[in-house]
Amino acid sequence: MRFANATLPDGSSHDIEVEGGRISALLPASMGGQGAVDLTGTLVLPPLVDGHIHLDKTLLGLPWVPNQAAGNKVADRIEAERRVRAARTVPEFETGSNLVRQVVASGTLHMRSHVDIDNRLGLRNLHEVLKIREHFRDLVTIEIVAFPQSGILRSPGTAGLLDEALAQGADLVGGLDPVGIDGDLDGHLDAVFSIAQRRGAGVDIHLHDGGEGGLAQILEIARRTEATGLQGKVAVSHAFALGSVSTDSVTRAADTLARAGVAIMSHGPGGATIPPLKLLREHGVEVFGGSDNIRDAWSPFGNGDMLDRAMQIGYRANFRHDEELAFAFDMVTAAGARVLGLADYGLRVGGRADFVAVEATTLAEAVATRKRRNLVVKSGRIVAMDGALQTPLAR
Repeated sequence: MRFANATLPDGSSHDIEVEGGRISALLPASMGGQGAVDLTGTLVLPPLVDGHIHLDKTLLGLPWVPNQAAGNKVADRIEAERRVRAARTVPEFETGSNLVRQVVASGTLHMRSHVDIDNRLGLRNLHEVLKIREHFRDLVTIEIVAFPQSGILRSPGTAGLLDEALAQGADLVGGLDPVGIDGDLDGHLDAVFSIAQRRGAGVDIHLHDGGEGGLAQILEIARRTEATGLQGKVAVSHAFALGSVSTDSVTRAADTLARAGVAIMSHGPGGATIPPLKLLREHGVEVFGGSDNIRDAWSPFGNGDMLDRAMQIGYRANFRHDEELAFAFDMVTAAGARVLGLADYGLRVGGRADFVAVEATTLAEAVATRKRRNLVVKSGRIVAMDGALQTPLAR
């Protein structure tokens, strides 16, 4: 199969020849010909990567549920989510599937989903997301983080459940504000890193705590990463503290994070401080993006479109120049792929024929305009057109 007249991110024009689900050749642009899909010069991008999503939390497809959190603290939102969860009658498989269909139609073909696990839920949500992963395995790869949303020490038995979650199919062990939620930095991280070592798994820790206290937690995560030999397998999600301390402090922290191989995820938060993304990358820290909450008890916002998310990240970081917008794009594509360990990723001869076509001339324009995706191609097969899935899984 041939996709004719594609504009690649470097501005060159090619026909993309596909055989056996892989790109067999990048040929000079032609007039198409019989059987070819003429892209008419539209920009072709590698598939989008969502490095931080919550498939089990979304209420997408249900009647509108107002946000019920009494305050803005993480603990307030945890309690509000419990009330919403107790009232819901539709399984997480259904709402999570609604979200997967929506994000795939926008060009996301890889994601990392955090899944709530605590002593009330047990492994129920994990089992729902495992079903989602299996159901959509031909469309999207889903990496699962066993996430202790209620804490570990304050939710007795959760450490054992996290360990069992990895035995049953989760890929990484998560954590949450060791001090702000559990009140015990060492106790929380002891549990997280011991499970990771025992299971040979990576770590992705939510860290909302700000200021010097939050920074101290980030530095301890980096120290433990080096001590346990987990360099390149640990991420800190949100890391608001990096945006709320002095430039000298965050510069020293950046060097420490880079040496330890700890990645930082940012979703371009609306109200919280955003880490200094360019400074972190300049010091060698892997910085990637995610959508975080989408239409759930935590937030009424979000649509799962990672081009839209790249724009939001760029807006919050005050990115104005084309190279800065290209950096935001990299956060939701190649950087995310590196963090997720996607070895077979990218637009290249011999690579998997996964790509997205969008009406734009440059990466910067694609991020700034976020136009509907013309085509989404998975293994050489068109799976979405004009923002709608074209497979039986669309229903």
